[in-house]
Amino acid sequence: QVRLVESGGGLVQPGGSLGLSCAASGSIFTISAMRWYRQAPGKQRELVAEILRDGSTNYANPVKGRFTISRDNGKNTVYLQMNSLNPDDTAVYYCYADVASTRDLNYRTYWGQGTQITVSS
Repeated sequence: QVRLVESGGGLVQPGGSLGLSCAASGSIFTISAMRWYRQAPGKQRELVAEILRDGSTNYANPVKGRFTISRDNGKNTVYLQMNSLNPDDTAVYYCYADVASTRDLNYRTYWGQGTQITVSS
């Protein structure tokens, strides 16, 4: 079994910064894509950023230039550094990983439990 555990959420003032991390553990052979999604109240879950194993990245337009996704393959961990936060960034943030298990090498999708980010003065 594979588990994703997020940390780093909380309350921040507009213009502030916050960092998230998500560590994967369990029967992991390798991890391909790792992503951050977010879901605001009354809205659908949306992709925020993605990073592939080779380090290539993609960002949603609303966060380009403000958010940075990174990963440590040795630690099976993905990070999200968020700068210049504004109230529209308020949401529950979820990490996601495509993981190949040591049991059968098949890729499966796993999600973190979600962490609340609130941007407010």
